[in-house]
This record gives sequence, C-alpha cells and structure tokens, in this order.
Amino acid sequence: VKAHNADIGVALDGDGDRLVAVDETGSALTGDQIVASIALDLKYRGKLKPAMVVTTIMSNMGLRMVLSENNITHIQAGVGDRNVVMAMRDSGALLGGEDSGHVVFLDKHTTGDGLFTMVRLMSVMALCKKRLSELRAEMTVLPQVLLNVPVTFKPDLETLNMVTTEIAAAEKALDGKGRVLVRYSGTQPQCRVMVESLNTEDTRFFCGKIAEVIKTTIGS
Repeated sequence: VKAHNADIGVALDGDGDRLVAVDETGSALTGDQIVASIALDLKYRGKLKPAMVVTTIMSNMGLRMVLSENNITHIQAGVGDRNVVMAMRDSGALLGGEDSGHVVFLDKHTTGDGLFTMVRLMSVMALCKKRLSELRAEMTVLPQVLLNVPVTFKPDLETLNMVTTEIAAAEKALDGKGRVLVRYSGTQPQCRVMVESLNTEDTRFFCGKIAEVIKTTIGS
C-alpha cells in the first residue's frame, strides 16, 4: 500500500468471507474497527434501523465504548459467525461481525462476504470524504492479552475457587475500566484467558496471574 501510495489495501482469507484492510499509512484495521466505521456511517445517514450491532464476546471493549457514545445498542453473541447471525435474526439487527474481519449485512446477504465488506468500507470513505486512517481512529483499540493454557480436563470454572477468586480480584482492580473473559476452547484442551484494560502493563499482569492459577489448578 505504501509503495504504491494507495488509499486502501485489502486481503481476504481462503474462502473469501473475512477481510483485513490496511489504511494509507500501512496500518491494519481490526474487524471491530471496520464494524465501527460502517455502523457509525449507517447511523448518521439514518440507515441503521434498529440502531443495533451484534458482535462476539471477543470483540474489543473499545467497540462497545464507541457504539455506546453514539447511542448504538451492542449485543454480544458467542464466538463464531453462526452465533452472530442467530443473534442478529433474534434481535432484528442488520449489522454484525467478528474481530477476525467477518462482517454480516443481513439486509443484503445471509453470510459474510469479504469483497462485499470491502465495497461497503470504501463507500464509507467516499461518503464521509475521509481517509481510512481517519475512520480507523474513530475507535480506540484497548490493549488486549490472550493466553491459552493447556488443561488436563475442563471442570466448571465456577467450581474452581482459586480461579474465581483471582478473576474477581482482577475485575475489582480494573474497576469497570477493563474486562476479564475466561472460557474453555470448544475444540482443544485449552482454557483461554483474555484481559483488556486501559494500559498494557495492567492487561499483561492480570492475564498472567489468572493464567498461572489455572495452570496450577488444572494445567497439563
């Protein structure tokens, strides 16, 4: 993109349903930032009806913040585009997606389509007369750390007192300025620990502490 002085660069995954976009400075947008830009454009052109967006529990907290600031309801679904589409149908939302770059426009399509997402993102640039870096800046991505802890078995996390205590301590320390998400992988013998907060140091610290307790308790 920088070598050719282009306004935007895009890359698709193997089956073409997910999109990665790069702005004119060479910086990549997250899937959440793409969803945010499209949602804000639709909202202020009166096209986001209902004013609602569906993403997964893995979406960055920065997305929830910018949607809230613009009076857009944010619904969180389970991980996977199937869960996003189901939640969209249940709620009536027309826009949804995942941070992986999978975006669904339920009024136009039944599934994700990377090329269609590309065209919609470029249309936002044209309609708003903004460079892609300016659209990227509309949503601040909060520092996020994700650790995968190998486990020997998967008991209900609520039954692991040491783990729940550590999670509660982290949430109390973050005081609403971050979040903790701990869940088992659905396909691998792993427990995924994700922490977000306003600064990288706290994010790494709390994520590491929770992961260590899980490793001590049920780690392989």
